[in-house]
Amino acid sequence: MDFVLQLLFQGVGIGAVYALVALGFVLIFRATNVVNFAQGEFSMVAAYLMVVFAVDLGWPYWLSFLIALGGMAVLGAVFNLGVYYPLRHRTYLPVIISTIGASILLANSTLALYGPQPQVLQGWFDTPGFDVGGVFLDSQYLLIIGVTIALVIFNYWFFEHTLLGKKLQATSQDKEMASLLGISVSTMIMITFVYSALLGGLAGILVAPILFVSIQMGGTIALKAFAATIIGGFGDVAGAIIGGLALGIIETFGAAYVSVPYKDGFAFLVLVAFLVFRPQGIFGERVAEKA
Repeated sequence: MDFVLQLLFQGVGIGAVYALVALGFVLIFRATNVVNFAQGEFSMVAAYLMVVFAVDLGWPYWLSFLIALGGMAVLGAVFNLGVYYPLRHRTYLPVIISTIGASILLANSTLALYGPQPQVLQGWFDTPGFDVGGVFLDSQYLLIIGVTIALVIFNYWFFEHTLLGKKLQATSQDKEMASLLGISVSTMIMITFVYSALLGGLAGILVAPILFVSIQMGGTIALKAFAATIIGGFGDVAGAIIGGLALGIIETFGAAYVSVPYKDGFAFLVLVAFLVFRPQGIFGERVAEKA
């Protein structure tokens, strides 16, 4: 039983990272009706920024964290202006292709600047964790879970009880009507891109002490998060969070009881099952159109 609880704790911790990145997918999709396939690279870039500031330059960890998040906010704004905004009146396909191109550019630019060698980033806490009833609670996993819970509460409060949150929701539902009501649609989309970049960057910084900081980490996280959004119901915030947590738990138990080398495949087996039997996801609604 202790082993099962240990796996459950680790699964929830890694699933929380997928949930944060999946939340960025959902926010961009609801605001622009396109999928940002560079969301995973936001996590990778933020992790490398932390390595540069905290490890290479030796700056205080909290200062490096704030500067890295500031850099991600700037990257989100530049991404909006350079990737989405010029194609905002085109169909969704050119925008999706541009986000894929941007992800390749970010990955290869980081590779050219920093090299292929994986890096190690220290966690927030000096103590590795503590035992509770035979279950080792890793301090970094606890931090990830705590930050995710705090962000879920913040998102609910922000979107349901603030004027800016309601403007963002109105923009995501109907851009033309929001514009007629005096809402600056371009500003709302800019805020959405900046916020999604912050979410992706935060996920990358949180998971970096657990994983090696590498060029491939962004693509791996993005694929799991994308699968989580589909499983939860594309465009649904609660679905993205629950889908991310579920994938983290499934792959952790799969690695422990089936095969470690194939742990990344379990998430996609679940994804295929959902696409076959419930393509609208857990919280999605089936949409039908007359021929």
